[in-house]
Amino acid sequence: MKLKDEADFIKRLTTPKTKDKAFSELLDLYQERLYWHIRKFVITHENTDDVLQNTFVRVFKSLSKFQQKSSLHTWMYRIAYNESIRFLEKEKRNQGISLDSVNTKYLDALVEDVFFDGKEIQLRLHKTLTELTVRQRTVFQMKYFDDLKFREMVDILELKEGTIKTIYYSAVKFIEEKMLGNIYVQA
Repeated sequence: MKLKDEADFIKRLTTPKTKDKAFSELLDLYQERLYWHIRKFVITHENTDDVLQNTFVRVFKSLSKFQQKSSLHTWMYRIAYNESIRFLEKEKRNQGISLDSVNTKYLDALVEDVFFDGKEIQLRLHKTLTELTVRQRTVFQMKYFDDLKFREMVDILELKEGTIKTIYYSAVKFIEEKMLGNIYVQA
C-alpha cells in the first residue's frame, strides 16, 4: 500500500503539531509489511519484533532528515534492511560465526516457531534460501516476497539496477534448479 499524497503526509509527519497522529497512521500503514520484510532476514518472531521496533524508532528520529530523494516507503524499507543487517552482524559477533551460519541457525528456529505454519514446500524454499549468499537472498526476498521493483531496490541496497537484476536472476536459477532437483530426488 502506498500513500496517495505522500508530500502532504510527510509534511504532517514533520510538523510538531501533527507528527504523533501522522506517525500513528504510518504505523498502521507499514507495520505489517515491514514486519514481514524484516522477518525474512531475522526469521524468529521475537527478533523481528525487536528489529521492527528499532526500525520505527529510527524512522521517528530521522523524519526531519528525510530528503525525499526516494519514496517514504523505500526509505523505510532501507532503514528496516539496515536494522536487520545490524541485528545479524551483532548475532555474528556474539556467536563468532559467519552471517550465513546465523541464517542457517535461524532456519532451525523457524521450524520450531509457533508462528510458522508453512507447508513442506515452503520449508524447502526457506532451506534453499539459506544456501544462497546473503546478497542473493536479500535481493530475491525483496523481489519475490515483498514485490519491490528493481528501481526501489536500487535505493534500498545502493546497488546498480543491472547488478540487482543479475543477482536476482542467478538466485532464481539456483532456486529453480535446487527445488526441481529435490522434486526429482523425492519422486
